[in-house]
Order: sequence, then structure tokens, then C-alpha cells
Amino acid sequence: MANDNIELLAINTVRTLAMDAVQAAESGHPGTPMALAPLAYALYHRHIKHNPADPAWPDRDRFVLSAGHASMLLYATLYLAGYDLTIEDIKQFRQWGSKTPGHPEVGHTAGVETTTGPLGQGIANAVGMAVAERSLAATFNLGGHNIVDHTTWFIAGDGDLMEGISHEAASFAGHQKLGKLIGFFDDNRITIDGSTDLSCSDDVAARFTAYGWHVGQIADVNDLASIDAAVAAARAETTRPSLIITRTHIGFGSPNRVDTAKAHGEPLGADEIALTKKALGWPSTEPFHVPAVALEHWRTARDRGAVAQEAWRRQLIAFAQTAPDEAKEFGRRIHGDLPAGWESSLPTFESANGNVASRAASGVVINAIATKIPELIGGSADLSGSNLTTVKGAPAFSAATPGGRNFNFGIREHAMGAVMNGMALHGGIIPYGGTFLVFADYMRPAIRLAALMGRQAIYVFTHDSIGLGEDGPTHQPIEHLTALRCIPNLLVLRPADAAETTEAWRAAIKNRTGPTALVLTRQKLALLDRARFAPATGVARGAYTLSDSGVQPRVVLLASGSEVQVALDAQATLATEGIATRVVSVPSHELFARQNAAYHDEVLPPGVPRVAVEAAHPMSWYQLVGGRGAVVGIDRFGASAPSQKLYEEYGITPARVVATARALLS
Repeated sequence: MANDNIELLAINTVRTLAMDAVQAAESGHPGTPMALAPLAYALYHRHIKHNPADPAWPDRDRFVLSAGHASMLLYATLYLAGYDLTIEDIKQFRQWGSKTPGHPEVGHTAGVETTTGPLGQGIANAVGMAVAERSLAATFNLGGHNIVDHTTWFIAGDGDLMEGISHEAASFAGHQKLGKLIGFFDDNRITIDGSTDLSCSDDVAARFTAYGWHVGQIADVNDLASIDAAVAAARAETTRPSLIITRTHIGFGSPNRVDTAKAHGEPLGADEIALTKKALGWPSTEPFHVPAVALEHWRTARDRGAVAQEAWRRQLIAFAQTAPDEAKEFGRRIHGDLPAGWESSLPTFESANGNVASRAASGVVINAIATKIPELIGGSADLSGSNLTTVKGAPAFSAATPGGRNFNFGIREHAMGAVMNGMALHGGIIPYGGTFLVFADYMRPAIRLAALMGRQAIYVFTHDSIGLGEDGPTHQPIEHLTALRCIPNLLVLRPADAAETTEAWRAAIKNRTGPTALVLTRQKLALLDRARFAPATGVARGAYTLSDSGVQPRVVLLASGSEVQVALDAQATLATEGIATRVVSVPSHELFARQNAAYHDEVLPPGVPRVAVEAAHPMSWYQLVGGRGAVVGIDRFGASAPSQKLYEEYGITPARVVATARALLS
């Protein structure tokens, strides 16, 4: 137990606030905050570099509570340390409109660095933050001015380590030798079902040692000296990330709930809270009591933070005096401003170089805009030769070349998405990552969280349909476009040719309030003749009239990606039959939904039948085609065969589109 009475009082304030808040909400997780209160106190009062008066200070340490269900640990700590939280906010835990939701949410609560909910995501976010710190330090720490010099911390529980993403993220972090990443494993040996012995017998220390981590131990979390010693050892280890295994007792202080599953995910109950407060020697029976002396002690963290930030500010001034251009660039990147004139680097395609797969066009765009947007860094999940995500001539990111901008994420899609989120959350970087569209399933939790957090991450999804051919149904995405389009705040773009691919990248870079999925082909696409068809700048509006008959259409054909050519061929056939037809390219349902009603009616005239065609599940098209429309799509899994044969067998053909249009008109 802590030896100093004021420290013990400060620690127990966290415990009692957690108990009272969960009890008032009639839901929540009190046991872990009660157990980890000494660790939170030691970190925020002694070790983490932070300033409650300025939670967005660029060189602050980052802290991630990966075990987000233990949110009252973080809320109580932030309130006591002096962040923009009040005791009333604590009392409103889990209530409508409060600053203290069930799981921490970035942008919602001051001092919260990421939105943690699905277990394991926070570990990978922390890895991404450590990656961003290293990358920016390699770029801007010049002439002895270490303006980027901070540590990333996280706390994880059994659930985090059981989830597979923790393996991927920890393996990547160990390989990258992220020495400024320090995590704590809350070894309380309890899950919802009971003892961890029911489901897990891992040797966590051996596991992380094998990943290349430094592993420390704290035998009793209530021993503050042991915490200090473990942190000192982790800080001294500069070439490996550190995991400190911390033995705790869930529901610490509760006479009848300590070390039980009941302390994990339900209120203790009024009677048990009274007994616990008595056992802790708590001076009041009133809920949400905060001793003035404890609050005063906690709030000294503000003074320490102000001193640290002022020292950094002075160093930044000195840096600006010796390297003004670099300092200006640092400020631009940290503030999230795009470089002036970056759009001038976007390539144009002609017949000589434009009859390519959209993945190939994307690779050209990446290399072009990389010259103007240095913060655009990324790679792929061991598919760089297929996704074409490599910035040519640039080194790979590694411990030896920390300024490298090509990332070898390895075959780790789960972690890649969440590491990208950490990079985006840190600031100063626009991350992108590539894989096959079918493997978006592996990334979905991270994609969903990026959308929820409103953070810019760019996914380069190639091999977007049965057009990939012989690899067969395991690799042919069918339902994936619909699945991605239904995620709120995710921008999905499926360009029809190289020119639309350029515009899709323009939209992705400009999309600063959420993630973007670029959905690209393996097979070659003909470059559309823009002398005959509308310019590709229509991509910015999500859907645009690509080809028109010159008179009021009797039918409108909608398509995305490779199927735009199918619609154009169908239009030509219908024209020979005297049927005026319009072809609308729909690269983005989301961007089109943002347009006003007048534009919708201009592109899709009311009352005119519509046929959509896409080599994917039809569900996401029904809203666009309306009651008088039809969708030519695929509602079963693919097969292994050459792509042309598959398009014929699955009916993604001009003939089927023509027949569908005729049927609607009749």
C-alpha cells in the first residue's frame, strides 16, 4: 500500500468515484478502476508528460486505455488532474449528452486520445502513435532541437491480449523496435465468465519477449515504488517497446467482490459500496465525495505540465530561429493544413498511358502527390506489388530509417487498420494502407472506428470484383462494397478509369473528417474519351452524367468502376433501338448523397426508370434506382475462372443490362 497518506487518499478518490459513478448509472465496470487506481495516479502524477490546461499540446505524451470498459479510471483521473471535466460530468457517467460515455471517445472528452471499445484496438492505436512520433522526430528533430520527443503509454487487460489484433500489433511494434512505447498489462486474472483459467493459459511474459519487447513486472500495483522502478527500467530500454505485467486485484477494497467476476461488469450495490468505503478508511459516506486535500494534491499535475510545455515552447522558438522553413512546415503538418498547390501535382492521363487498371493509375497518383504531400505515408499488408502503394525511391520505415515513408505492415490487416488510426490520431501524418478488397473484412473494426472518430485514413483496396478471376470465390469480393457503404462517415470511391482515379485521390486527400476507401481494379480499364464524355471532375459530386443521348432519356443506366463500360456498351445497343439512354457514373454513393435535391433530379430525372449495374451485391443500389428501377448485380459467391468468363456466367454484361432496361420500359 502507498506509504504516504495523501497519496493513498488521492488513489482512493479514484476508487470511490468509480464505484459511485457506476452505481449511479446502474451499469459499468467498477472493478478495474478500483484495482488500477495506483497506476493511474503514478502515471498522471509522476510520469506522463501532459498539461491539463492544453490537452492538444503537440509534444505531450499519449495515453491509451485499451481496456476502454474501465473508462471511469480515466474519467476520474482526468477530472482530478484538472482537465475540462467537472464532478457533475462524473455524476452523469453513461448518460445522454454527457462528457463521460461508457467507453472513452476522442474529441468528446478532454484528455482522451482515442476511441476505445473493441478490445485490442487501443494497443494497435498506441503502436501507431509511437510510429508517428518516431517518423516526425526523424523529420523535424534537427540541430539538437528535439521538438518531437514524447512517449506513448497504454493499459491493456486480458481481453485485449486475447484478441488476435494484439498479436499483430505487438509483433509489428517489436519488429520496428519502438522504444518509446510503454504498456501495462492489467494481470487481474478475471474475465466476465470468471477466472482466466477457464479460457487462457498463455505465458504473457514469454509471448512478448518473443515479439522482441522488454518485459517488466510489478508484483503489487499498490506499491508505488515498484511502479516507479518499472517505469524507469522501461524508459532506459530505448531499442525495444516495453510491457510491464502488473499484478492487480479487481474490485480492490471490496470485502465481498475483490477478485471476482462480479466486480468486473456490474455495480457493487449500495451495501457493498458502504462496506468498501469503510474498509478503505474513507472519510465520508456521501456519494461522489472528493476530499479537498486530495483534489489539491492531484491538481499539482497542472503545474508540472505547464513547466514541461513551457520548456517545449522555448525549444520550438529556438528551432524556428535556426530553421524557420522547417519550423513552418512542422506547424503546417501539426495543424493539419494541406500544402499550398498540392493539387497541381495530380497527374493527367492520356491514351498513351491511361488504358490501365485503376490500381495502376492509383500507383501513379500516389507517386505524383507524394512529392507535394510529405506527410502522406503508408504501404500495404505484404501486397505492395499488387496494391501498387510504394513511393518509388523512398526508403522503408524502420528503426534504421525512421524517416522512411514506405510501410511493410506484413500480413497483418487487422493491425494495419488500427495502427493507421493511431498515426492519424497523433497528427502530422496522413496514413494510407493497401490490401485486397475482400480483406476489408479483417480491417472492418478499425475502419468503423476511424469513421466514428472522424479521422483521415486512406484504404487502397484493389482486386475489387470477380474481375480478379482465377483466385476464386475466397478472394472475390461480393458483399464488400455494400458492407463498406453502410458505415457512417466512410467515403467509398470506385473509379471507372484512370482519370476518375485521379479525382478519387483528390477527394480522398480533401476528406479531412473521416476515412476513405479507394476501390480499384486488377484488370485494365479503357481510358474514357473525355472529348465524347463528361469530364472526370464530376467525381467530386459522387455521381454525374457521363454520356447522354441529347434528349430526355427514357432510361438511366448507373454504374461504378469497371461496370461503367458495361453500361456504355448497353447504351450503344439501346440507341440502335431508338431508346434514348443516359449513363451515369456513380463512383461514390456518399458524395452523391451530399448533393442537393436539384442536382439529384438533374442527374436522375424523376419518373425515368433506372438500371444499376455493378459486379457486387445489389443491396446498396436500391435507394438510387427507386421503385421503378432494377439492379444487375451478384448475390452469390464467385468462382475460379478467367474474368471474362465470370462476367458472362454471372450476367454482368451489356446484353443483360439491355434486357433489364427493355423489361422496365415494357
